[in-house]
Amino acid sequence: MSAEQQHRDGQAADPGPRSLAQALRERDDASLAALLRARPDLLHPVPTDVTQLATRAGTRASVLRALEHLDRFALQSAEALAVAPDPASYQELLGLLAGDEGDEAVAGALPATVALLRERALVWGGEDRLRLLRTARELLAPSASHSSPTGLGPSVAEATSGMSPGRVQEIVTAAGLPHTHDAVSAVAALSALFADRERMAALLEQAPEASREVLGRLVWGPPYGQVTAEPAAHLRWLLDRGLLLPTTPGTVVLPREAALSLRGGRAHRVPEPVRPRVAVAAERTPQVVDAAAGGQAFAALATVEELLRSWDEGGPAVLRAGGLSIRDLKRTAAVLEVPEPVAAFWVELAYAAGLIASDGGHAEERHDRAEDDGEGYDEQEREARPRRRTGEAEHYAPTPESDAWRDLPPADRWAWLLEAWLPGTRTPGLIGGRDGRDRTLSALGPGLDRSPAPEVRRRVLELMAELEPGQAPDPAALLERLRWERPLRSAGPRRERPEPPRTGARSAYGGGVAANDPEALRTKLTEWALLEAEMLGVTGRGALAAHGRALLAAPGRPGEAGAARASAVAALLAPHLPEPLDHVLLQADLTAVAPGPLVRPLAEALAVLADVESKGGATVYRFTPGSVRRALDAGRGATELHAFLAQHSRTPVPQPLTYLIDDVARRHGRLRVGAASSYVRCDDESVLDEILADRRAAALRPRRLAPTVLAAQADPRTLIEGLRAMGFAPAAESAEGDVMIARPHSHRTPPRTPPAPVPDGPPAPDATLLTAAVRAVRAGDRAATAPRKDAPADESPGGLPRTSPADTLATVQAAAMTGESVWIGHVNAEGAASQRLLAPLRVEGGYVTGYDHTADEVRTYALHRITGVAELAEDPDGADSPH
Repeated sequence: MSAEQQHRDGQAADPGPRSLAQALRERDDASLAALLRARPDLLHPVPTDVTQLATRAGTRASVLRALEHLDRFALQSAEALAVAPDPASYQELLGLLAGDEGDEAVAGALPATVALLRERALVWGGEDRLRLLRTARELLAPSASHSSPTGLGPSVAEATSGMSPGRVQEIVTAAGLPHTHDAVSAVAALSALFADRERMAALLEQAPEASREVLGRLVWGPPYGQVTAEPAAHLRWLLDRGLLLPTTPGTVVLPREAALSLRGGRAHRVPEPVRPRVAVAAERTPQVVDAAAGGQAFAALATVEELLRSWDEGGPAVLRAGGLSIRDLKRTAAVLEVPEPVAAFWVELAYAAGLIASDGGHAEERHDRAEDDGEGYDEQEREARPRRRTGEAEHYAPTPESDAWRDLPPADRWAWLLEAWLPGTRTPGLIGGRDGRDRTLSALGPGLDRSPAPEVRRRVLELMAELEPGQAPDPAALLERLRWERPLRSAGPRRERPEPPRTGARSAYGGGVAANDPEALRTKLTEWALLEAEMLGVTGRGALAAHGRALLAAPGRPGEAGAARASAVAALLAPHLPEPLDHVLLQADLTAVAPGPLVRPLAEALAVLADVESKGGATVYRFTPGSVRRALDAGRGATELHAFLAQHSRTPVPQPLTYLIDDVARRHGRLRVGAASSYVRCDDESVLDEILADRRAAALRPRRLAPTVLAAQADPRTLIEGLRAMGFAPAAESAEGDVMIARPHSHRTPPRTPPAPVPDGPPAPDATLLTAAVRAVRAGDRAATAPRKDAPADESPGGLPRTSPADTLATVQAAAMTGESVWIGHVNAEGAASQRLLAPLRVEGGYVTGYDHTADEVRTYALHRITGVAELAEDPDGADSPH
């Protein structure tokens, strides 16, 4: 027995509920909870009863959101119902989807799809009276001015609604049908002719070939065409027989019934009941994938650390409109040695993780009106130049959290970054594009949030996780699967497919997307998710790594689940990260080779003592007089430097390096520079004589104050730089005569919270909220549907009961003694009136306490705020009372 036959036999042949509210009222609690889980927007605020729930489920915004979360076949089913009679039977819906010849795949998938549409309150009614929600029908059904997503136009009755009865009779006669006495029967006869496959085929056999060609162009949509005031003969033949009906002057449409006959009964050219399979592009061993992903994860950590290090003393200035300038992004890309779009991604990731932020300067501003300096500013960039202030400027800098992040083990640092990347809505790939106002989108600037990004990112990883470990998906097949799961209803009839994602080159990252092109955005989000996952080390060589699978653990309570998941991810990644080394290899050419990552203290000390010459699997450092002097300026002595190198080198310290350190140290500090304007002090008078005799010192205007002291007309920093240019190695001196140690000054922002993701609608409710919401709706519904005894005939439904204070007191006291429930009208302190179904428990001190069925809890009400009391009507069926 087929699935369709089983579905038909398993359904009762009753007309079903008369309204959506009644259909929802007949559901059990689990079904109501499933509706609220699938459509969380219905929960805010919690509906007071089922009627309000049904009303809210039919609002345009809610229906649009529900339609956007249907898969392609569910959406096709809803679109077919929109062009079917209202109500339609299950068999009629099956015929529209499977066509005259039938389709086993459609018949097998349709029962579950109809159940899904029922669950989400988009379809209701009995088996023979399926009704699409009225708002959904208005959104999906064709009209005289636009076609439906199926490509079908209006029905004959809709297209001829404004046509004169005489013209309708002319069409009926030309089509070979008998004359009728009224337009209604004539339209019905014409509709029946077009819907009858055999008679329709016989009619078309008489049509000219050119007429059939016109119908062939219109049959799959769009069904509209243009005609002149004097149409050609083949068009006149179609117009005379109603196969083309006028909608507006000069525009005609192919009626829906005729199009369905030409299509063989199908509402869609290609029904898609089966989800596309994600094809495998390559297979690799899981160990290779995990190792490659671990290498990428380590490179990601190194890149973020380099970014924080480069901004440690204060990063780029904040633009007037927010974000980084083009020039600053280029400089950052050069420091990180990556393309600019990739640099923008790392900057945005560090920002989302709370590692960098604006320092929030609030000094008085003044605009910069300087001319373009020729470093890549365009007109918009010039408008958004960094703000010039009379006080401190606002810059980007590392946050205090960045210091805590750098102290963590590498695997924990990586998990920190991934916990920011996976739910983040900021989309770095948009940087460089234009927003809706045609303004350039900049890194760290506004306008980069795209709420679908987390859903696409997570779904890409979930689909990759469905494959066997080591299998890399085909990007084109992955994109096709995502399109099937979340088709864009606004895209209308099927169009040419955009190019599949490119994963080969990182230079493909970024470029921007048109603000009004949601289909292109969804495609780009998929492409960017694949590229970002590879750069971060979530995937390795195109396949999902083991630690990437752990990222998909379902989150539970905030904080606890996130910490547990991060710990699990870090534990899986840690074995694949290289162990930091505590040694380097010194070479005779004044270089040091770090064969892998260095422990943090060694890396920081070596960065001061030497310059980085090249990066990669091994980092090469070069020692120069300037770098050694930098270490001496930081307070390290020559003996200390020799001991440091001997301790951390696996090779003997080369003699040239020893000589270099001793030579720089011998000359370092012989000259002392202080503020006079500035002065030079040296115990060796011959050195001062040499300075005075050097022509290059003329700009400093030195003069001897004492045999061992020179004064200069320059500030200490300029004097030090001038003497170093002359080949000397001066050291700065404090007011007490001590050598001043020059250490880099780390700049930190005030405490900052990371940017919050922009949600795509309300959050998914948890089980506790769903249970409470269902109870509240049930309680409110019981209260709202309970009848009142002897209600006045002129009282509107839901009107407040009105009784005297004495009658009110007597009625509630009697109800408390008998345990009955009563209606009360209540006005709260804010003046808001409501009616409540109350089971009084006690009446004392001017208050009545009882179980409020409307609120589903025990409450106390002041008697003077009760407008009146009404008893419940007796249930003629003998049902239990609400309490």
